Amino acid sequence: MARVTVEDCIDKVDNRFELVLLASHRARMIQSGSSILVPRDNDKNPVVALREIADEKLKPEDLKEDLIHSLQKHVEVDEPEAETVPLLTHSVPNASAPDSEVQFDRMSEDDLLRGLDGLVPPTESADDED
Repeated sequence: MARVTVEDCIDKVDNRFELVLLASHRARMIQSGSSILVPRDNDKNPVVALREIADEKLKPEDLKEDLIHSLQKHVEVDEPEAETVPLLTHSVPNASAPDSEVQFDRMSEDDLLRGLDGLVPPTESADDED
């Protein structure tokens, strides 16, 4: 089989420098245990990587994205935004406030104690007696 050259790959990746970066990154991936997508034919990893790019077994955009990701020191993870939880409201009688107005995040000590009275302490299990 004929050797792959840069000219075989240049129509897949326009910039020769970028081609070298992508092929070397792919060769390192193969070295670290990634499965190859073309027959090895007794070729070394850089040649296998170039053959994969030339045969379009890998998309250069995906390989470029993987290269960028591997070089990042701080990777931002796209996490779903937390749903906004409505604030608990409690109406506190206030002489200066109209009856329809609601006070946020206000609770008297008596209300707190009445709420704690309703809580049931956890039952003791056999494991806690040690």
